[in-house]
Parts: sequence; C-alpha cells; structure tokens
Amino acid sequence: MFTTRPELVGTHGMVASTHWLASAVGQSVLEAGGNAFDAAAAAGFTLQVVEPHLNGPGGDAPIIGHRAADGHTFVVAGQGTAPAAATIEAYTDQGLDVVPGTGHLAAVVPGAFGAWLDLLARYGTLPLADVLSPAIGYARDGYPLIPTAVRTIRTVERLFAEHWPTSAEVYLPGGRVPEPGARFRNPALADTYARVLTEAQAAGTDRLTQIEAARRAFYEGFVAEAMASFVRTPVLDSSGSAHAGLLTADDLAAWRVAEEPTVAVDFAGVQVHKTAAWGQGPVLLQQLRMLEALGVADADLGSAELVHTAVEVTNLAFADREAWYGDPAGAEVPLEALLSRSYAAERARLVGADAADGVRPGSPDGRAPRLAALFGSPAAGPDRAPVWPGRYEDAAGGPALGTGEPTRGPEPAGAPTGPAAVDGPALDVRPSGETRGDTCHVDVVDRWGNLVSATPSGGWLQSSPVVPGLGFGLPTRAQMFWLEPGLPSSLAPGRRPRTTLSPGLVLRDGGGFAFGTPGGDQQDQWTIPFLLHHLLGGLDLQAAIDAPGWHSTHVPSSFHPRTSTRHGIEAESRLGAGVLAELARRGHAVRDAGPWSLGRVSAAGVRPDGLLHAAANPRGMQGYAAGR
Repeated sequence: MFTTRPELVGTHGMVASTHWLASAVGQSVLEAGGNAFDAAAAAGFTLQVVEPHLNGPGGDAPIIGHRAADGHTFVVAGQGTAPAAATIEAYTDQGLDVVPGTGHLAAVVPGAFGAWLDLLARYGTLPLADVLSPAIGYARDGYPLIPTAVRTIRTVERLFAEHWPTSAEVYLPGGRVPEPGARFRNPALADTYARVLTEAQAAGTDRLTQIEAARRAFYEGFVAEAMASFVRTPVLDSSGSAHAGLLTADDLAAWRVAEEPTVAVDFAGVQVHKTAAWGQGPVLLQQLRMLEALGVADADLGSAELVHTAVEVTNLAFADREAWYGDPAGAEVPLEALLSRSYAAERARLVGADAADGVRPGSPDGRAPRLAALFGSPAAGPDRAPVWPGRYEDAAGGPALGTGEPTRGPEPAGAPTGPAAVDGPALDVRPSGETRGDTCHVDVVDRWGNLVSATPSGGWLQSSPVVPGLGFGLPTRAQMFWLEPGLPSSLAPGRRPRTTLSPGLVLRDGGGFAFGTPGGDQQDQWTIPFLLHHLLGGLDLQAAIDAPGWHSTHVPSSFHPRTSTRHGIEAESRLGAGVLAELARRGHAVRDAGPWSLGRVSAAGVRPDGLLHAAANPRGMQGYAAGR
C-alpha cells in the first residue's frame, strides 16, 4: 500500500512525536546510551519549549510506560489537583456559573514538570543535565517558530498588548507578532530551567538527589514562589472580568506525582492500556469492547457500515464519560462494570441502522446515570433507557480567549487541508483573541523494549499570562470541572479535573507499541481507525496512520460552551463520496473535512519479530519519527 512516508524499522531505538525537534532530541538521548524513559523526558522538556501554544512547564503530562525487563506497566499521573480553596462557592460567590477557561481562576497545580522528573527518577538512567540541556539550548539559542504558533499569537495579540503585558514581553518581541519560521527565543524560560538545574547540581552529585532538588526548586522554591505570588494578581479572563486565582504555595508544596496502574482490555489478541477515568482513555476501551461485541473483526474497514457503527459506538461511550467519569479519589467510578464484556454487549445492542438521537449513558451495575443539568431532562428512549436531549447547535461554536483544547477550531473558507497544509488548517483569526488550544504527543521505544507514551498539554501561551521572570504561564485545567454539585467531575478541593488527555499502549507477547494523538475530545476517536487498520487490517504503523479518519461531533464537548452538532460527523474525503453519501442517508450530519485533516497520531514499538518500528502523522507536516 502507498504511504506518505515509510514506516521506520530498526534495532536501536525509535521516537515519534508531534514536532521534529522533540523526536530528534529523544533519538539523540537514545544514541547517547539513555533508555526510553530518559528519551521521553528529554523530548517532553523540549516540547515545552518548541510548542508553547500546545503545552508548557505549567501544564499537564499523563504518561504511560512499560518496563520490558519485568513487564511492569504503569501510569505517571502528571495531572495537578484543584487548589485547597477551590470550592464551588468560591466561584459562584463571584457570580460565575462556569470556571473561566483562561486566566488565574482556572489554575490547578502544574503537573507536567514534576511528571517528567518522576519518570526520570524512577525509570531513567541519565543525569538531569543530559535530559534538560537540549530544552535549555532551544529556549536560549532559539528555534523556528511553527506557523500555527504564530497564528495563535496573532489571535491573542490584542489581549497580550492591552491586558497581559508579561505575555507580550515574551511573545510580541519588539511589539510585533513573530514571523512564521523565524528564530524565536525565550530567555526567561531558559533562565528558569538553568536555575533549576544549577540548584539541583548544588545539592550533590547523586542523580536522584539532583532530581529531587529540581522538584523542590519548582514546587517549593523560587518557581513556586513566583507562581504563588503572581496568581494573586487579578488578570482578565474569558469571563470578561479580571480575577485573581486560588492556587497557593501550600498547594504547590503538598502536591506529589502519583504512580498508578493502567486500565486495560483485551482486543484482537493484544492488551490495550489507558489511564483511569480521571482521563478520557477508558472511552477507547469501551469502544473496542462494543466493536468486538458487534463483530468488527469481520467488517470492511473502508465501508459506510463500519464508520456508522464506530460513530454510534463512540456516542455511547462518550455519553458514559459524561455520566460516570471523574477522579476516582473523589468520586465513585464503576470502571470495572463499564469495561465488562457483558455491559459492552448490552450497550452494543443500542446500535441501529441509522443515527441515534440524544446523549444516552448506560446503567453499569444497575446504577442510574446522571448528567449535568446543561443537557436537559432525560426522557425514556426506545430501549426504555434515559435519553438526554443534549445541547446541540447547527455549527459548533468556539470557546473564547484561548479556552479549550480541541485540535480543530473554526476554519476560514478555503483553509488548506491537505498534507502540505502547514501544521493543519489555519486558525480563524478574530479581533477578540478567540482561539483554541491543543496538545502534544510523544512515543518512544528503546533497544531493550521499554515503551513510553505521553500526551503533554496545558499551560498554553494563549490561556494564562506568563509568570514574571519564569517565561511560562500557569495551567487552566480547572475549566474541565463542573460547578454543579454531585457530578463525578464536579469541582472539589484537591480533586483532579477529568481531562481529555489520553496516551496509550498496546502490549502483546514479545512486544507492543506506544501510540496517541493530540485533539481534545477527538483523541480517543482518531485512534480508532488507526488501531482497526493496524490490528485487524494488517497495515503497518505508517499505513494505519495514513488511513482515512473520522470523528463524531454529536458527543458533548469537554470545553466551554460544551455544545455539539446533532448527529455530526467529520470525515476525510478519502473515505469516498459513496461512503459519505451513505452516512448522510443514515441520518448523520456529515462534514467533509478534506482529504488530510483529522488526527496527529504517532506510534513506536516492537514488532512481533523483535524489530523496532515507528511512524508519525503526515497531516500538517510537523510530526516526525526518528530512529535506526
């Protein structure tokens, strides 16, 4: 089969990510003798520099790893928690009915920096300097600023100039938006990294001692002091008013990265691993369970029947996400029941020949589902189960002032969508500064068979003003919480927000692979055609990534204003005019997204014959794999 690029195959190591510089840095660490965990951390720190509109040191980083020597598979839960003062009343008393998507009120504890340090300490082998130095170099000496970063800066230029002067100082050098591809520097961020490293090395020569000293510098030392001080300054946010934040030095000092077991299901002779339901990952597992129950192994992967079935399954799984997912530390999540084959078979029976209406969560273990009041009052559906009407609009509206994480925002007419489109469709530039954030991804395999999959996000340049002297902004992940009490993802002090971030691993006897994609609510949709084409269709990683994609927009968005498009599907035109027409005949509101526009999947792993392989997405011409 023709592919846009070759699948890389070798024996030494492979790195695939959403930015070529991060892939190259990770591969250089493997060449220097580091393992997959060292390489992933180095790539992760580099992504914080070169994709500042997609992630940052103040963001989040859920990481899934597999240690080949003993088969240990784990999650580094790099997701920060809500501040101790973050009660629902703390927001509603200020006249707010949602957590603003930007600014200081949305700040939770930054998890990304600590997550990479934790991965390095527990599983890496190299000194911190070897892993952090490439990021310092790019921040200090410069890197080519990709066009989407420039377009993002342009959308918030007025916001920076008029309201966020610390961000203007970094991202509007000389008072102007940088040129695409121009050398861009962030000396304040370089100084922050360098000072963390200096304090780490001053603590002693032992590798673990240095990593712990770096953690203290960030969460208890000068970095924490700067963050805690600045968050008390009211700044304009997406509510249209200026607010100070709730995050404190005590919140930062008390937080520790948690290591957790993965959640997994068997599918097509492999095990698919995800995070627990504080992330979105289990919706992929639920979809695979339902597809298995519906006999997907015998399906024509390019047919309208398969796409229709997959979309209907997606809508059911995401309805369960809305009703049941949240931080297990603060809510009872019936995950075992949700992932059971019996429950999947029950849910799969709801898939009919035509597009179904409403948001239809199930009743695992007989429990009655509950959705936020925003979705309206439930009515009995044809199956006698509760069906919420949903909150639909004809065309999905965009969040304001940098809220949200979806990879695809509103696009101007005629925006390029082919493989040559620079980093995906052009952003819709608006005087208000309205834009959307996104996410990064990195996958690594080393010569010993260790695997890492990570989806860093948050701390976007467009979502929170730069902390003076640090060169980066705070996270805004509290926007994911509901201010309605009693939901699994309701706001509460110390609780993790339910995110869309979703790294993944596939394990089989003798190997497996790491995989994932940016894309907000689409992350666990764009990986469905990839997995089906690879695991069932027999395509190699690159061909499976290249295969035409689709996703549902009927599912409720995780981001304000949490709307969706009734029966909506976005599909790549390479599926064929006949397939798109048949989907429309079945009642789907089909939007032709162009031939090459959906997804930024990458993957790296070990083939059944022991050779290493990797692939990255051609869409956008930014993600690359490296290896030998």
